[in-house]
Amino acid sequence: MAFNTTTYTGEAGRVEFDVGGSLTNVASVRSFSIDLNTETIEDTNMSSGGNRTYKAGLTDFSGTMDLFMRDSDDAQAALRTQGSAPATLKLYPSGTTTGMSITGEVIITGFSITSTFDGMVEATASFQGTGGATIAAT
Repeated sequence: MAFNTTTYTGEAGRVEFDVGGSLTNVASVRSFSIDLNTETIEDTNMSSGGNRTYKAGLTDFSGTMDLFMRDSDDAQAALRTQGSAPATLKLYPSGTTTGMSITGEVIITGFSITSTFDGMVEATASFQGTGGATIAAT
């Protein structure tokens, strides 16, 4: 499949997380975000013509995902083990048959649970990539 050539919606999005060495679908994901970043390194010198110049530096990625809590879901249980060894995370913004996937090793840096008397029990998992993220067509 090729990358989408038009806009698309996220209702078919999917998140997979490493559970015992196998990528496993994370149940009840409502949304996710990922930030792909590149640092810049200034290399301005006297002959730069009065303009600042930069070089691309190190890259990293981080993000969050929001979900409805599921006690019985192995992938959610693995996400709740923040601070553990790096594990593989794979994100599909528009589903497994359209668009792209983003894969990388991450450390779960936080897991917040929200419970209200008139709503669902929800959670937010945050992650920090270690190494680079790979973007591929699905």
